[in-house]
Amino acid sequence: MSGYDGYSSYRSTRKRQRSESPYDDDRRDNRRDDRNYDRRDDRRDDRDDRNDRKDDRRYKSTRHDDDEDENDVLPQPFDARKLAPAKRTHTPTTSGEPRKQKRPGQRARITDAEREQIRQRQMERERQAQREAEAVAEAERRNTVNDVVRAHYNAVPERGRDWRKTDSRIKGLRSFNNWVKSCIIQKFSPDEDHSPGARERGISSNNQLLVLDIGCGKGGDLGKWQQAPQPVELYVGLDPADVSIDQARDRYRSMAARGGHGGRGGRGGYNRRQPPLFEARFHVKDCYGESIEDIDIIRQVGFASSQIGGPSHRGFDVVSMMFCMHYAFETEAKARQMLKNVAGALKKGGRFIGCIPNSDVISARVEEFNKRLAEQQKAKEDQAQPSVETDGSTPKEQNGDSTEKSSSDQAERKPTPQDGEGSEEAPRPEEEEKEEGELEEGELEPTSEAKPPSDPTIAEWGNDIYRVRFNGPTPADGIFRPPFGWKYNFFLHEAVEEVPEYVVPWEAFRALAEDYNLELQYHKTFQDVWETEKDDRELGALSERMGVRDRMSGKLLVSPEEMEAASFYVAFCFYKV
Repeated sequence: MSGYDGYSSYRSTRKRQRSESPYDDDRRDNRRDDRNYDRRDDRRDDRDDRNDRKDDRRYKSTRHDDDEDENDVLPQPFDARKLAPAKRTHTPTTSGEPRKQKRPGQRARITDAEREQIRQRQMERERQAQREAEAVAEAERRNTVNDVVRAHYNAVPERGRDWRKTDSRIKGLRSFNNWVKSCIIQKFSPDEDHSPGARERGISSNNQLLVLDIGCGKGGDLGKWQQAPQPVELYVGLDPADVSIDQARDRYRSMAARGGHGGRGGRGGYNRRQPPLFEARFHVKDCYGESIEDIDIIRQVGFASSQIGGPSHRGFDVVSMMFCMHYAFETEAKARQMLKNVAGALKKGGRFIGCIPNSDVISARVEEFNKRLAEQQKAKEDQAQPSVETDGSTPKEQNGDSTEKSSSDQAERKPTPQDGEGSEEAPRPEEEEKEEGELEEGELEPTSEAKPPSDPTIAEWGNDIYRVRFNGPTPADGIFRPPFGWKYNFFLHEAVEEVPEYVVPWEAFRALAEDYNLELQYHKTFQDVWETEKDDRELGALSERMGVRDRMSGKLLVSPEEMEAASFYVAFCFYKV
């Protein structure tokens, strides 16, 4: 069979299969349903047309009524007679009594007492906010002062003993101050039952000193404590300047390397056998702003949190504060914290020794300055007022004729060079300028180190090696009230560069110390210490070894300027009772 015949038979077979398909019945049913749907749609359309015609007839019958109701939509004039009063509903009360009427706005009204309470509460909130702001400002100011002092002492270089003995401009003042500190240590560091000279005679006791040095700085007093009459067992040095503490540790290591040698020999001189070096601890601590009880070595020795120590309270034998306590009198809180640390660390019968600025000298200088300032102001006021004679006429009015005549004569006769007069009028004697380099009475000679006075109304004094300058007004009578916060700047050549310090009114300090069971035993100016101890057999010889006076002639090797600076300080000793 050919290919064509095969294809014809395939077509006939497919045609027969399509004619016999089961889907033919479904197609017929669908066509029937479509015809039924068309008839239903036609009937629905006819019904809708009839309904529309009915609506048109109904609209035409009601259009006339709608035209009449359009006038009701327009605004009408107000007629108050047609208003009906609102009906009020009465809520029955449980007691049967009529409800009490409330006055309008009663809750908005307040009494005078309530208004005053509101005002007082507002004022209290304002005062509280002001106190908080002042506390923040005070804290910032204190931190600023502490940072300045700490930065200054950290920046002071360590030049060594040889430089201080030879090249220093104030070597006499340095030697004198160190001698005074040695005198205080020699006189008041031993216990009461210690026999004078026992150490020199080789008599040893079981009691050794425990020393707390607050404000130890670079450890300049380590050698003095090594030469103390009673042996030192433990030395604890505290200072807020971290660099100074590091230098103090280095100095202690140097002393240990030399076998404990240091100082000028103390009592007994250089021939005395050197004792073994004591144990020393150094810590960075602000002893005026916080308690020292948290230091481990302080707790081990013993610290009394209250003013009355317990039975097991050992404590330190000596607390020393050399040239540093004046920083605590910035505020009363700092002064009390300082004394609380001193009293807490001391044992009963312990000694509190130190050196501070002399408030008597400061008060006298301030009073003298304010008196001189008042006289100058009064003189200026007198010069500003014209002098009036008894008859009410001024000298110019009384001498009017003579003045006019003399002026006319001077106009007619002018001075000539031949008369021995210059072409310009000769200056009057009181108007003559001072010669260069000449100073008025009481005027300080300016130096390159000390700053010249900047404000003539600010108290300031000193010489070419030291200067004291207040930052503001000072009391006219020289009495500082209250006794805290009187700041001044202190300058000392080669040592202190305009560092802020605070006045320590002596009587206020003494009264405050009594609150912490500290009883005064000794109080002398540096000048009085020299006059009292210079002829002592031991301390007088110590002054020669320390270079305070000449060995041969006995002449004081301290200049008058240095002695004036030394008179700015006093030495003291308190006992804890």
